[in-house]
Amino acid sequence: MDLKSNEKEYNRMRDEVLAWLAENVPQPRIRHILGVEQMATDLAVAHHLNSRQAAAAGLLHDLAKYFPGDRLLEMAGAEGLEIDPILRENPHLLHADVSAIVARDRFGVRDETILEAVRNHTLGKPNMDALSCVVFLADSLEPGRGDTPQLEYLRSLSYQSLLQAVWATCDASIQHMLKTHRTIHPRTLETRNWSMSAAKKEKQRQKVREKSA
Repeated sequence: MDLKSNEKEYNRMRDEVLAWLAENVPQPRIRHILGVEQMATDLAVAHHLNSRQAAAAGLLHDLAKYFPGDRLLEMAGAEGLEIDPILRENPHLLHADVSAIVARDRFGVRDETILEAVRNHTLGKPNMDALSCVVFLADSLEPGRGDTPQLEYLRSLSYQSLLQAVWATCDASIQHMLKTHRTIHPRTLETRNWSMSAAKKEKQRQKVREKSA
């Protein structure tokens, strides 16, 4: 299935996914999914990425969101994924990985860039590519999440620099989890540290280019 360049294939897949979502996901979550699809598309255009890949990953990112914990653990285990103690205690964190499995096995998605973006949308991943950054940000920042000054700032930043926005979004998420006494998975911290380092290097390169211009 060529979702990257074949509009007919993409539209067929989208119709199938929307029909499946209507039967398996509550309407408020579908509105969120459509918000992620749109924001991922907009961010992809802004950062000169393939917008159809971004839209597909946004549409597919929460397929397993409402799977029960035992099903998430079973499917992740059957896939051979590493399930650490935090994931075992909080199996909902596996819904990103399992959504990629459903996208591949139920809807025939074989584009690894799309599947990887689906996998990375919750916890992120050090060195993740630009499309994964786009979907990670769209999941946290799509308009349905609210209109607080912090969210508006993060949205604006996401159109300027994906790396800086991932860093700032991770910081905001970690601060929220600390305040609400929630478990923080190490991968969230690793994503934060990676994006912070990469964003600082990006800024340094920009300064060098500006001086030499």
